[in-house]
This record gives sequence, structure tokens and C-alpha cells, in this order.
Amino acid sequence: MYQVLYRKWRPQTFDEVVGQPHVTSTLSNELESGKVSHAYLFTGSRGTGKTSCAKILSKAVNCLNPVNGNPCNKCEICMGIDSGSVLDVIEIDAASNNGVDNIRDLREEANYTPVKAKYRVYIIDEVHMLSIGAFNALLKTLEEPPAHVIFILATTEVHKLPATILSRCQRFDFRRIPQEDMAARLEFVAVNENIEIEHEAAVLISRIADGAMRDALSILDRCSAKGEKITTASVSECVGIANRDYLFKMADYICSFQASQALELLNDIHNNSCDMERLCSDLINHFRNLMIVKTVKQPQSLIICTADELERYKGQSSQFRLEKILNSISVLETASLNIKKSLERKIEVEMALVRLCSESLDSSSLLKRIEALESAVKSGVAIKEDVNRAESMQPVEKASENAENGIILSNRTQEKSKEQIALPNDDITFESWPEVIAALNEFDKPLAGILTGSTAFIRGEFILIKSENPAFEKFIKIGSHAGAVKDAVYKITGNRYRLGIYKTEVSSANSGNDPLSNLINKINIFKSNLEE
Repeated sequence: MYQVLYRKWRPQTFDEVVGQPHVTSTLSNELESGKVSHAYLFTGSRGTGKTSCAKILSKAVNCLNPVNGNPCNKCEICMGIDSGSVLDVIEIDAASNNGVDNIRDLREEANYTPVKAKYRVYIIDEVHMLSIGAFNALLKTLEEPPAHVIFILATTEVHKLPATILSRCQRFDFRRIPQEDMAARLEFVAVNENIEIEHEAAVLISRIADGAMRDALSILDRCSAKGEKITTASVSECVGIANRDYLFKMADYICSFQASQALELLNDIHNNSCDMERLCSDLINHFRNLMIVKTVKQPQSLIICTADELERYKGQSSQFRLEKILNSISVLETASLNIKKSLERKIEVEMALVRLCSESLDSSSLLKRIEALESAVKSGVAIKEDVNRAESMQPVEKASENAENGIILSNRTQEKSKEQIALPNDDITFESWPEVIAALNEFDKPLAGILTGSTAFIRGEFILIKSENPAFEKFIKIGSHAGAVKDAVYKITGNRYRLGIYKTEVSSANSGNDPLSNLINKINIFKSNLEE
């Protein structure tokens, strides 16, 4: 009968155990020196070698011809333990033998001396499944067992064990097996099994296995069943990580706020019998990958995907703000929880997609506007709102020169019926205006700060200044400031110009309906009062 690879290639000595040198070296040294403990606790995630090390230890303490702390695997005791004919090594599954009566039977059995071996070894797998009564029944025997008894406890959930059990055992923590070690082991097994495998495919399997050698060998077994060379493509197809284009499409729709297209894609996925809870899980994992790519310099070790998919993740992550990615994960996780108690699973996913694809409901858009507010408050520069408003320039209707300062002011048109026009044809953009502001900064820094972000236009003998800062008009009407601007213009252009102000009109209806805009205006007014 065919034996699966993870059973066939189970380690037989401590030297064959992959990725756990801190455990195997300590155990082999204890055995070699004869300092064997009466109780061991092996803890760690699945497939890391806990049960394998327990079986090796049970053979090593009873081996007739041990070699450097390892069992010889050739004497009758070692071979009898492997075949199951030596009954002095007992393996118990605590998941199905978790009652007080089972532990009482074990205690009574432990009093008998071994039949063939030197020690009677009890391997209790998944020990965290024992009941509280069973743990209490085991305590005294575990603390002071007979001299011929050794307990080896194994668990994946050590936090569920009582402190009284932990204090009576010598604990060893098994780590997840590194990808490099696992890939090397897979290639070694493949060579001995006459399986062709690419190095990249072995690395991909080790990443998918997530530190569990048993899972990696199972995937290798499955991929080899095709009878052809194992490549990254065949591995992706076998484990089901291929053809994930719909996840990238859905993320694109969420990024561009296309709710209609996202719901149509969801409907197609649902018609193809895709489970909605699984879809939520896949989308959460997809955005998690985008988050990793966005925040980690070398994400390939943290993401399970092919090299081509990694490039796609990098390209798509550049289109997202990190806040948007985190918000998407949060919304999808909420939907995943609600699906479990919802009568209409599809509706929960649809609502989540509508939230993510609606800009008005997206918290990342609000965060972006708040960031602009905070930046403006820190820098002292007036905020220029990035919203869709009809902002048009008003023509200079009644130019009246201020005799003291030489300022030309354009009257603001309040009548809605009057036609609003753009810049007149004779207005020319003053390209050197940034240089003027830089020159102004040398002898009038407050005004230069206010004019940051402003623009200017030339109309005949006038330079008309357009600034969104409400404090600008008050400053420019002061003679010293107006003279400073004229001197700066003369320094850059060599010409003397008269000054004017361009007025803009913002729709009061639009601003009244936007609370954030009102807040921006209040902040600007407050800042202008401070500047005065």
C-alpha cells in the first residue's frame, strides 16, 4: 500500500529534524549525559515536529545502542517501537481520551514495570483537550511518577494548560520551520522520490505551508500526482491560488469608487457558486497583501503568491492610500462577522462593497481633508478647498484708486443675474510672481507668508493679485506692505507697476451645505485675525 510522503519521510533521528536545532541539540545532550527528565512538554504550531521528536525521544531512552543521543533504529527495541510490537511506549490522543476515567486507567497502568524496554513512555498528544478533572487526576503522577515512567505531552495551544501542569514539565517551544530549510528538505525528498521540482516551486510550497513541514510534504504529494515536473504554475493550480483576477478587479473598482461595476462582478461571482463568506475572506487577505506591500520593503517573504502576482500587488498598492486599505479590511471583517448571523449572506457583502465604493461614506476621504486642514493650520497658509464649486473671476467694474496706497480694488458683484466671466483676454499671467514673493520675503516676511500660494496677472500698468488668504486685503491696504510689494516687483522686473486685487465669488449655497467648508472658512478667519 502506498504511504504518503509525510509518513514515509518522518524523521527517525534528531539530526533529521528540520528547523528545530534548539530542541534537538538539548534533547540529544540530555540523553548522551544521562540527565533525562521525567516529564516533557512540546508546544508549537502544527507540523513542526512535536510528535516526531516525542517518538524519537521514546526510542532514544530505550535504545540498546544509542549513537550520540540518537536511537540506532536497528536494535529490536527501536524496530519494535516503530512496528508497534513494543507496548511500553503508549501514544494517547487526548482529544478522544480526555476524561477522568482515562487518566485513572493511565495511573494504574504506570505502576507496572516495562515489559521489554527500560522506560514506560506515555506520549499524550493534544493534551490541552483534557478536562479539568483529568488534569487534576494527572497532577500527582506527573509530579512524582515511578522511576520507570516518562511523560511526553504535546500541544498546539499551550495557553489552555493549567499552570500546575506547566510547572511540572520541561518545556520545549517548537518554532515554525524557516522557508529556506523547508525548501531544501522538499528538494531532498523530491530527489529521492524521483520527482522533478523547480526551486521556485519548492519555495512557493514552503511559503504556502506556513512553517508546517507536514503540510509542505502533503502539497508536494498532491502536486506529484500529476506525473509531470512541478512548477510554480502547477503548485498554484493545486492549492487554489491561481485565477484570482477577480480579486484584483474588485480592488480596482473599490479604489475608483465604481459601486455599479463592483456589484455586477459580485453577482457574477455569486452565480458561479462562490461562497460569500469565502469571498470576504479572500478579499480581506487580498487587502492584507496590499497593506504588506505598502508598508514592507521586501514583502515577498510575507505574501503567499507567485512573482507575477507580487508585481501586480505592487502596482495596485501604489493606487491606494494606506488609510483606504485599512478601512477596507475593517469593513470586510465586519461583513464577514455579520454573514454568520444573516439570512441573506449576499446582501451583507453588497452593503460592504457599497460602503467601500461610496466616496461620501469612505472615512479615508474625510481623513484626507482633515490632513489638509491640519497641514494648513501648522504652516499658517490658507486652505484652498479641492471641491467642485463654480469659482469664476469677476471683472474689474469700478476701479477706484486708493490715494494713499495706490491700490486698485474691484467691487464684488453680488447680483446673481449678472454674467460671470473668466479672466479678460488682456490679462497676462505674471510668470515671475514666485520670484517676487521670494524677494519680498527678505524685507516683509509676514506679507510673503500670506502671499504663499497666490498668483498674479498683468493688465496694462496694473499687477492684479489673486490670493485665497482672507488676511491679504487687510495687509495690502497698509502703505508699508503695498510699498514692499511694489519694490519687490521693481527688483525683479525693473518696471514700476500699480497694484490691484482680483476678487473671487464662492457660491454661498454650496458652502452652506458643507460643514467642513464652513470649518475651513472659520479657521481662515481666525488665522487672519491672529495675523492682524
